[in-house]
Amino acid sequence: MIKKIFAFMLSLASMLGAEAQAQTKQFTLEDLNFGGVNYRKFVPENRWSTWWGDELVRLDAEYCSVVDKNTGKEKTLLTTDQLKKSGLDVHSLYSAKFPEDGKPIVILTSGSQAVAYNWKTRKTLWAVSIAPGSQASNFCYASRSLAYVKDWQLYVAQATTGNNAEPMSAARKLTSDGSREIVYGQSVHRDEFGIDRGLFWSPDGKKLAFYRMDQSMVTDYPQVDIPDPDVTPKSGSRIAKAAPDKYPMAGETSHKVTLGVYDMTTQKLVYLKAGDPTDRYFTNVAWSPDSKTIYMFELNRDQNDCRLVSYDATTGEKLRELYRETDDKYVEPQHPIVFLPWDNGKFVMQSQKDGYNHFYIFDTTGKQLKQITSGKWVVENFLGFDTKHKAIVYESNEISPIQKNIWIVDIATGKRALIDDNGEGWHNGTLSKSGQYIVDNYSTPTTPRNIAIVNTANGKRTRWLTAANPWKGYDVPEYRCGTIKAADGTTDLYYRMVMPTGFDPNKKYPTIVYVYGGPHAHNVDARWHYSSRSWETYMAQHGYLLFILDNRGSENRGKAFEQVTFRHLGDHEVEDQMKGVDFLKTLPYVDSTRLGVHGWSFGGFMTINLMTTHPGVFKCGVAGGPVIDWKWYEVMYGERYMDTPQTNPEGYAQSSLLPKAKNLKDRLEIIIGDNDATVVPQHALSFLKECIKYGTQPDFFVYPGEPHNMRGHQSVHLHERISRYFFDFLK
Repeated sequence: MIKKIFAFMLSLASMLGAEAQAQTKQFTLEDLNFGGVNYRKFVPENRWSTWWGDELVRLDAEYCSVVDKNTGKEKTLLTTDQLKKSGLDVHSLYSAKFPEDGKPIVILTSGSQAVAYNWKTRKTLWAVSIAPGSQASNFCYASRSLAYVKDWQLYVAQATTGNNAEPMSAARKLTSDGSREIVYGQSVHRDEFGIDRGLFWSPDGKKLAFYRMDQSMVTDYPQVDIPDPDVTPKSGSRIAKAAPDKYPMAGETSHKVTLGVYDMTTQKLVYLKAGDPTDRYFTNVAWSPDSKTIYMFELNRDQNDCRLVSYDATTGEKLRELYRETDDKYVEPQHPIVFLPWDNGKFVMQSQKDGYNHFYIFDTTGKQLKQITSGKWVVENFLGFDTKHKAIVYESNEISPIQKNIWIVDIATGKRALIDDNGEGWHNGTLSKSGQYIVDNYSTPTTPRNIAIVNTANGKRTRWLTAANPWKGYDVPEYRCGTIKAADGTTDLYYRMVMPTGFDPNKKYPTIVYVYGGPHAHNVDARWHYSSRSWETYMAQHGYLLFILDNRGSENRGKAFEQVTFRHLGDHEVEDQMKGVDFLKTLPYVDSTRLGVHGWSFGGFMTINLMTTHPGVFKCGVAGGPVIDWKWYEVMYGERYMDTPQTNPEGYAQSSLLPKAKNLKDRLEIIIGDNDATVVPQHALSFLKECIKYGTQPDFFVYPGEPHNMRGHQSVHLHERISRYFFDFLK
């Protein structure tokens, strides 16, 4: 009997030991970094979908299925095998589009063609050729036309009936002077002001609006392309090649942008008569529902005077100025106007003129009819309209600055209702055509991902996906969230802490402050693990505590919160981050003699700023792609927040890190991509020159051929290097 009990105890101990071992599996960077070979295994399951009118269609690599909105059950619509039998070489259905309600028609990309396919008859209705190596493209279903840019020139191609599209030689060439200096149909103003494209089809598909950017007057920044060692150049020369980038620096000459309109019917091309484009920004292009009028926001170079202007799309003539907004700091248009589906004479406009981004209703004479939303919270995303109830569906942080929830607001009454699945966490919604249904994809600090189908009219919710925790069985740290007061003594700032795995409150831990701190970004929200970066988990696994704070100047907290840094980038941000350091020093488990700091881009600027403004506080730091002096940053971003070097010399001098190079006393590594076209290498190299002059000793590492952020598996190498620096100097 004793022997049996002893054997049982051994067996139990063995089982418990195995279970304990299973619960403490360790992550590697190959698991946690997006460039890692195992990364996909550790991302919560997701589902991709699109709307076919009010029918929900699931998109997958090999099939599309319609989803029952009441049960979540799926029924297959079409498969890649079916398409191949019909003569279509389609490798994935993730990009499938369903343009007509109730009709079995899908738009597919098939090799060198875009096709319209009827899955009931199993026939291709029409096809249009896709230009290989195009620099930009935009397809219009209404006219079955493809606008694209190839070798800098703008073309329009129209679909032909059946499987075989006309060759690209049949496409209509609209321009002849395109070059790297005269750019057509692409994003302009360096992707600021919400701009992400340069081709805009009218609703009826008969007119194409497009950007033309003349950057011949912009100085070339001397980038260099270095060939891979194992590549044999076609030219026969092994010498690196000049690859200059048009980079308008703050205070210097910027490019000139105009907006053209091509009429497919008349084959005429006109340009909007907006006046001299010098030192002006044209953004947020929108068409009227009848395709006769174009609306765009026009902004002066100081970015403190913004106007909404309408133009005749046929003649290019200016019709009227509908709205003007000025500010003593800056105005920042980010969204085009959107017309009410039931009233072509009224549109929705977003503005933060009352201090927070909200919805307003205007008519086409420019009269403001009403403000739809208001309060000390921010509308973050317009999702669409509930056409039956004449309401707007949108995402906002009304519940909490670190949450994003889905709401509906009645345009007539202004009454709002929360309509997402749970009222917690961080939600991303996609709305059906009528606005009656929404797919709600969300997470919470403890929920990896849920997807629900919500009926916006009656509130019925159907859970479509409850993702399993992909980190189950691994040694996962504790993630905490809280607030501290900013340096002004009144403003709440949100922070995230990632505790070392196996945390013991009686021990003292080396602590890393991860920082960004700049505009149009934040680090802390109510997503899974409070939006913690996977690298933070990796470092927590190695015994480090991570602290992340969103200082004043970051996003989604209203205009005053964001604009406090105006003309003096880096001042209030550093003050707030040091309040975070003061908070850390009150925690008995933080070793204040072993503090580190790390950030990228604006965060790289903050890293060096913190280390040189407060030498001795941080034992070591890693600054990636750091801005060093804002006079070397681009016109659009830099001048918005700093004005020009000519008008704000004191602010630029105070924000510059060059004079602070002499203050560097602790271990600092600077890392850049050799071909960074965002924060050009001149920043880091100039700082190194100053360090040499003053006798201070930073470390420096370069990724040859890489841009502002490291791509692919090089990101794993990057984060191993960052980690090793802290392993070496923050033990």
